[in-house]
Parts: sequence; structure tokens; C-alpha cells
Amino acid sequence: MSTTEPHRSPEEVDRLGPEVFDRGVRPSLRPEDHGKFVAIDIGSGDYELDEDDYTAIMRLRDRRPRADVWLGRVGEPAAYRMRAVR
Repeated sequence: MSTTEPHRSPEEVDRLGPEVFDRGVRPSLRPEDHGKFVAIDIGSGDYELDEDDYTAIMRLRDRRPRADVWLGRVGEPAAYRMRAVR
């Protein structure tokens, strides 16, 4: 395994992400964080917030290269929405 390769399956990250968010991130959020992307390292609970998803992930990876990253959006049920185009 390389030094940057995650060690959890995508399914495990997907299952654990909301739990880590609720336990470790949500209590420190402010109203102005609504709508920002949150990138969380599932193993450490370390996280980054940013208006831009890529920026949040890259700042987290700068500190934690082996992070198993879960991406969410503050105040939203999912990081992204899909809409039908008419």
C-alpha cells in the first residue's frame, strides 16, 4: 500500500462519515458555515471547511496524506444535488 492510498473501503467511509460529522464536526459549526463543503478524515476526525470542495479536500490531504476522506456539505443532506433538466 502506498503512503497516500486510503485503507478503508468507499462503503465504510460512506457509513462512518455522517457519524464522524455529527460527533466531531457539527458541534463546532457556525451559521456562516451553512452550505460549505466539509472534508473529514474518518480515522482522525480532522476536517477542513471551504466554499470549494477541491480546496477543502486538498487542505486536508496536505495535513493528512493517508486520510480516508468523506465529503459532505453543511446543512445539506448530500454534498451534491442532481436535477433533471427540462
